[in-house]
Amino acid sequence: MLMLHGFPEFWYSWRHQIREFAADYRVVAVDLRGYNDSDKPKDVEAYAMSELIADVKGIISGLGYEDCILVAHDWGGAIAWNFAYAYPAMVEKLIVLNLPHPAKLAAGLKTPQQLFKSWYIFFFQIPFLPEFLIQLNDYNAIAWAFSSMAINKSAFTPEDLATFKNAIAQPGSLTAMINYYRCNFKLIADKNEKVWGILDIPTLMIWGEKDIALGKELTYGTDAYVRDLQIKYIPNCSHWVQQEQPVLVNQYMREFL
Repeated sequence: MLMLHGFPEFWYSWRHQIREFAADYRVVAVDLRGYNDSDKPKDVEAYAMSELIADVKGIISGLGYEDCILVAHDWGGAIAWNFAYAYPAMVEKLIVLNLPHPAKLAAGLKTPQQLFKSWYIFFFQIPFLPEFLIQLNDYNAIAWAFSSMAINKSAFTPEDLATFKNAIAQPGSLTAMINYYRCNFKLIADKNEKVWGILDIPTLMIWGEKDIALGKELTYGTDAYVRDLQIKYIPNCSHWVQQEQPVLVNQYMREFL
């Protein structure tokens, strides 16, 4: 079971799922390239989707496996969707949390409603300034992102927030993380719609309904792209779904598996 985290997280965002599923699976929760203890290439192009897909393939093969159950959230979800299309034989089952199918995201970014919610994508295109502002006051913006967005404020302890801040404070990490947005901006905002086929992999989407960055409506119509799809909505839950409602997320994952 391979777990891919999102922004601005690292493997630690899966702490509740690692404990739950390690009894039955070999659970691998990686730091994506640029994050925490992973390598941090300085070239922006090193964070192209093709490179991120190749990383996932390399992890699975490098660990001696032919396929995996792929579990992913946010940016990890974007990579997972693309990987599932590129290497469907390497994904036994797909579980994506709070990241829509790429076709639905592309369509959503043509609406004023989602464009407004995605303001940060455009802000991250500015050189240096995002890094400068995020680093202020001991990376307080990162702690604020978790604690302010969460509906259940107790989901993040002071120790959790310090752990996330320490990971981002690794030399070169913050720029690497933002380079995901800089390198893939054209892919995210492309007005020429890519033709996506039908994904023939059993897929579970779990969605915290109070996500302020990605609207619930982005999940509607996903069944046009996924043959075997289940969607579980979690009310009164933010974007940080697997950390905020771990018991329910773990239950839905177990039922699906």
